[in-house]
Amino acid sequence: QVQLAESGGGLVQAGGSLRLSCAPSGRTFSSYIMGWFRQAPGKEREFVAGIRWTTGSTRYADSVKGRFTISRDNAKNTVYLQMNSLKPEDTAVYYCALDRIGNHYPSDSEDEYDYWGRGTQVTVSS
Repeated sequence: QVQLAESGGGLVQAGGSLRLSCAPSGRTFSSYIMGWFRQAPGKEREFVAGIRWTTGSTRYADSVKGRFTISRDNAKNTVYLQMNSLKPEDTAVYYCALDRIGNHYPSDSEDEYDYWGRGTQVTVSS
């Protein structure tokens, strides 16, 4: 089993920045995908960004392209989500997720991911 722990959420003004981190613990996989999802109040959970660990290939939701960047640190086994130019509509609980069979392009479907963190709150004020 794998445990995921998100951190870095908080309250920021519109136009500001935050960097989220996610550090898996427990079972180790040779090839996997890390993804970020978010869920705003009253809305369904949606895909934000994903990264294929072995190649660094990334995928982004259209709503965050050009503003958010997903990256990984192999030595620390940590994935990051750098969020710039934040908007009030980015307000949500952000979840880290892991697809253990990850030798493919990152999926935007939450059903593809096997492990989930408990989420970290991001609030953007206007």
